[in-house]
Amino acid sequence: MKKRHFLQKISLGLGVLPVLGFTPSAGKTSSPKNLLPAALKKGDLVGLISPSAATADLMQFTFAKEAMEGLGLKVIEGKHLKNRRGHLAGTDEERAADLNEMFANKAVKAIICIRGGSGAARILPLIDYKTVKNNPKPLLGYSDITALHNALFAQTGLITFHGPNGSGTWGKFNVNQFKRLFFENNGKLVYENEVEETEDLVVKKNRIRTIFSGKATGELVGGNLTVLTSLAGSPYLPSFKGKILFLEDIGEEPYRIDRMMSTLMLMGVFQEIKGFVFGQCTDCDPSGGYGNLTLDQIFDDYLLPHKIPAFRGAMIGHVPKQFLLPHGAKVILDADQGTLTTDQSIFKTV
Repeated sequence: MKKRHFLQKISLGLGVLPVLGFTPSAGKTSSPKNLLPAALKKGDLVGLISPSAATADLMQFTFAKEAMEGLGLKVIEGKHLKNRRGHLAGTDEERAADLNEMFANKAVKAIICIRGGSGAARILPLIDYKTVKNNPKPLLGYSDITALHNALFAQTGLITFHGPNGSGTWGKFNVNQFKRLFFENNGKLVYENEVEETEDLVVKKNRIRTIFSGKATGELVGGNLTVLTSLAGSPYLPSFKGKILFLEDIGEEPYRIDRMMSTLMLMGVFQEIKGFVFGQCTDCDPSGGYGNLTLDQIFDDYLLPHKIPAFRGAMIGHVPKQFLLPHGAKVILDADQGTLTTDQSIFKTV
């Protein structure tokens, strides 16, 4: 009876943790000083690499190359770009070598990841972070590339860019984002959802929901929720203290989102961040069972106790039109307007 009573008390205590926000401190890694990459200009050479999953359709390589050329850039392919080992785009050593070589090659002005998938975390111990520090340059990608964004920021302070992969969607919205960020670079950037007019009396698409009102300023970190939480306990996550955390995901049922949010809670993340934004959770519908928490309930449970400015619904994630965000840069979050605004120079002056 005593053991049963003890277990009941433990279970009850765990059940109220998200509400009380009773958590230990977050990761021990402290963030280095910002390392700014140089801006791009038309005609620059960019390197195309595949640090995660293999690409089965050979036309995807063509699409990625043509997209970069369509943006006015020249392309060099990584030596192991088209390799394959199981689901991976080559061995860990090969994929890391392509990344390291692109950073070391002074002729290459930016690095474009062709796709995400799975596997980038495997190469984090093989990255030459000293070379990255000596040759800072933009790296672009999202989804599994979250592992690279966070590792590079945690280890070097490098600002990288969370946005379309090379073989992704390059419609007008994403192209304009790319040009505005890399080619124009003329002051503060405001990230605000595109509103599409329809015959409906009420605008329904791309609406944001304010979770907790207010504004906050801090360095922007995050990415894919699944990938981010898989780095827990490693030296490849930056400190979350004073940060603005952004997240997105795809193909995860609400109970899985809840489990990963609880991981962040147990790490102490929600105690340390200054603001929060969730983008899109694509194909995250529940499959049945005994019922589900809604995503709104999940976010409220973990965020409201901490009273930090927070909103969801931003154009971030596995969606055709997506923000191209400077990971690691200082931004201002406005939870009522649903905006992110850069609050520092993103690129170094040459």
